[in-house]
Amino acid sequence: MSNQASARLVSAMYRNDFVSFIGKCFHLLRPRAQFQMNYHIEAMAYQLERVRRGENTRLIINGPPRSLKSLVCSVAWPAYVLGHDPSKNIVVSSYNTELAIKLGNGCRAIMSSNVYQSIFPWTGISRTKNSEFEFKTTRQGSRLATSIHGTVTGIGGDILIIDDPLKPIDALSDKKREQVNHLFKNALRSRLDDPRKGAVVIVMQRVHPEDLVGMILREFDGYTVLSLPAIAERPERVQIGPGKYHLRQVGDPLHAERASASELKRLGVELGSEIFAAHYQQAPIRPGGVMIQRDWIRRYERLPERGPSTQIVQSWDTASMQGEQND
Repeated sequence: MSNQASARLVSAMYRNDFVSFIGKCFHLLRPRAQFQMNYHIEAMAYQLERVRRGENTRLIINGPPRSLKSLVCSVAWPAYVLGHDPSKNIVVSSYNTELAIKLGNGCRAIMSSNVYQSIFPWTGISRTKNSEFEFKTTRQGSRLATSIHGTVTGIGGDILIIDDPLKPIDALSDKKREQVNHLFKNALRSRLDDPRKGAVVIVMQRVHPEDLVGMILREFDGYTVLSLPAIAERPERVQIGPGKYHLRQVGDPLHAERASASELKRLGVELGSEIFAAHYQQAPIRPGGVMIQRDWIRRYERLPERGPSTQIVQSWDTASMQGEQND
């Protein structure tokens, strides 16, 4: 096979296989880092491809920090979508302008590369609109970067990607959580050019029971949820392709090559149960939810009568260790 034929074959692989394209994007943006493929990347790619093909229009992806969520969903996927259809308009919204620009610059760097041009020769960035916030294609498609609080009046798109709409520190503020949820319900959600065919993709780590994902799952139907806890808490089948699944057993880490179960458990101790449950396990609990609350304890002048279903639980602190701080 000639070098030219081999190059065409490689380009066709990247063009027709989003997972391979993700790996190539990683190397373009981080040439000195090693890309470690894992099933959770295949799972994200599979669900995003279903959206691109029009098989699903509402998708939520939850996963722990440093699991390549943003690279896959907000950098590589918009470039892949525009490669296949350079007339698409994509809006990507994040919790602040700096993050939005960073993700936009990554996507633009990929689409400006010679490698991308060999994969998608019909998709080019227009010279008339090519900024940190927005670039257009030569076929009137676009990728717009904005903060969750940025102006969206007059902005429309075929795909709305919301990537980390709330900083973890802001999750403790009822006002800031409610503000993000209000913006989604009353502004962002209505930015789709065609509400029937337009797609909404939300990618984030959970930060609070009442964060954006918590609100959506409570108030809206029709969302496909791909939840990727750092440590599996139950057996599950994670779909990674048509008819293909990865089987997770209880205790399995999400990506063992990057963080083992023991390392994750140690991290859980360092962070505390509430933070680890939300950010890493995608199962947020209310503040103080794992502590015994004072108002749970009831006092009686006379003990309640015992019945067939009565249970008595005793807890003993035996002070088995010696020390000034022991009971």
